[in-house]
Amino acid sequence: MNKHIVTLPGDGIGKEIMESAKQVLNAVGNEFGHGFTLQEHAIGGSAIDQYDTPLPEATLTASQKADAILLGAVGGEKWDAMPKEKRPEKGLLGIRKELGLFANLRPVKGFPSLLHASPLKEHIIDGSDILIIRELTGGLYFGQPSERRDNGNEVVDTLHYRKDEMERIIDKAFQSARLRNHHVTSIDKANVLESSRMWREIVEEKRHEYPDVTVEHMLVDAAAMKLITAPNQFDVMVTENMFGDILSDEASVLTGSLGMLPSASVRSDGVGLYEPVHGSAPDIAGKGIANPLGMILSVALMLRHSFQMETEAAAVERAVRESLEQGYYTADLDMKNGQIAGTRQMTAAVIENLTVKSVSDSICNMYV
Repeated sequence: MNKHIVTLPGDGIGKEIMESAKQVLNAVGNEFGHGFTLQEHAIGGSAIDQYDTPLPEATLTASQKADAILLGAVGGEKWDAMPKEKRPEKGLLGIRKELGLFANLRPVKGFPSLLHASPLKEHIIDGSDILIIRELTGGLYFGQPSERRDNGNEVVDTLHYRKDEMERIIDKAFQSARLRNHHVTSIDKANVLESSRMWREIVEEKRHEYPDVTVEHMLVDAAAMKLITAPNQFDVMVTENMFGDILSDEASVLTGSLGMLPSASVRSDGVGLYEPVHGSAPDIAGKGIANPLGMILSVALMLRHSFQMETEAAAVERAVRESLEQGYYTADLDMKNGQIAGTRQMTAAVIENLTVKSVSDSICNMYV
């Protein structure tokens, strides 16, 4: 199978971790007989420096033709003084909107060797496996332009959704639950917001189309509390843009390391943009110590959700887990023992585990 991928290294450590992603993709291609064509473009602060815009037309055009997009990170203090419309983050928001990437998938699953680093007690977080699905192109972040009135004494932000925008993200949650443990928790604020009341109505309508999936409604404040007191109760969580932004960031620290978490922004036809949750970390850029595992796990998400390569995705995830169990860890990981590895060394360990395991599996299959 041949796939065309646009790579957007972006800013800070983005270039270093993108190199790790490329090496892992090359290993996957060699081991499983796939071809991946990679085309690099600029986004974020680096695009501002080169083209005076965070989202150049060439980047958008290439992304529109790609089977999937990999992104490193955007942003940094260097561009903090830029006008709002030219900030690096506008490139990320813009490409999501232009490509119609309406669903953000944020898996939160603890690695056994890292559970001790969680702010929660190990028995609370152990076994947690959550998929947070956040609506990504509507709501407060994309409503009518915010404005200040009455000489700055009054401000208005607009929360706007169409019914079909809610329907497609809710469908995505039910479909995802069918591939997992058949349970959806819908998060809203229906006791206050009219948009949440419509959201809840749609969930109730949709549940009849998915009779094999159990549905639970939960107010967002209760969900925030349950995430840190009983995360094991969740399977798939689905919510609108701002609530999802907050809850997914809360959930991201439960497993003990922000550097380990991948994310995906996808649309109905499977095209998606994949990126690690962490930021651009300009303070460590170029030092060779960035954690590449969130980026590598984002590659696994891409293989699974855009290319339907489940075996390959599982192999990458297994290689990451085995590398940690062997004692490799980057400086941001609070490991009890082992050896500190730089970006290149950690990437090499993952590739070694990926290739050794797949060769072993192939030999076993010959004698089955």
